[in-house]
Amino acid sequence: MGALRAGLCPGLTQDVVQPLRSVGIKTVVDLVAADLEDVAQKCGLSYKALVAVRRVLLAQFSAFPVNGADLYEDLKTSTAILSTGIGSLDKLLDAGLYTGEVTEIVGGPGSGKTQICLCVAANVAYSLQQNILYIDSSGGLTASRLLQLLQARTQDEDEQAGALQRIRVAHAFDIFQVLDALQDLRATMALQVMGSSGTVKVVVVDSVTAVVSPLLGGQQREGLALMMELARELKTLARDLSVAVVVTNHMTQDWESGRFRPALGRSWSFVPSTRVLLDSIEGAEAPGSSQRMMCLTKSPRQPTGLQEVVDIGTWGTAGQSSVSQGQQT
Repeated sequence: MGALRAGLCPGLTQDVVQPLRSVGIKTVVDLVAADLEDVAQKCGLSYKALVAVRRVLLAQFSAFPVNGADLYEDLKTSTAILSTGIGSLDKLLDAGLYTGEVTEIVGGPGSGKTQICLCVAANVAYSLQQNILYIDSSGGLTASRLLQLLQARTQDEDEQAGALQRIRVAHAFDIFQVLDALQDLRATMALQVMGSSGTVKVVVVDSVTAVVSPLLGGQQREGLALMMELARELKTLARDLSVAVVVTNHMTQDWESGRFRPALGRSWSFVPSTRVLLDSIEGAEAPGSSQRMMCLTKSPRQPTGLQEVVDIGTWGTAGQSSVSQGQQT
């Protein structure tokens, strides 16, 4: 369960959180498991108020059993499939991004992860007319590149401007800023004030590695806890608000085997429902070749090991629009 913070539930104000923290109660689990009479005496808080807060937190965070038929009906009514605008990627993903799930794009530096994210954002904003939250933690997002991708889809400047307005950008260069952006989105969507264009359907975090890696290593247990807090927020956001979440991750070299593998370790590997590995093609004609091999390494629907070739150098060029449209049919 998450850390205690003001506003987590009704009655949990800063005036309540601070005394609780002073006696070592910092998480929801701490409060639920505590002797509230003792806590009330030590903190000078109302026993009845603490009981009320605990009841709300139990109702909010506890799992309630449901049968499989109800789960399946909820899945059918809440799941949407959103095309990425990249035909070969849609093929790997079994038609596109699924709302309610986290999809991870993994690759080394310069492999094209950010280009895929920008292409997804442009396609969802223009072709699907949906809103996107793009959390840029690596500094890779540029408005000029987004505009270039949109110009490949339409020459109408009003349509380009409308698509750009549907892409909400948050620059977050540490994990706390990322969590704040996600929690702000949750609060905003709960109030349904996203505007006439509708609510956000895709959340992009490029990249999770940039904000998580500095916290890991050695005896930094707090870093692992923060990483799992981010994982929980992404997964619950996707499920509760029916959004498709796309994250990017780097590659790291295993010091024992020497092999390259996705960063952030085994704990993070359970977070994405789908994982696509992006890599340069061996034996390409030139070192700077824009062709990439995409390999499906994790999926709840498709067999793993499926591969598709994509040329990231053609995105945003004059011929890209017709190619993209042809791939989506």
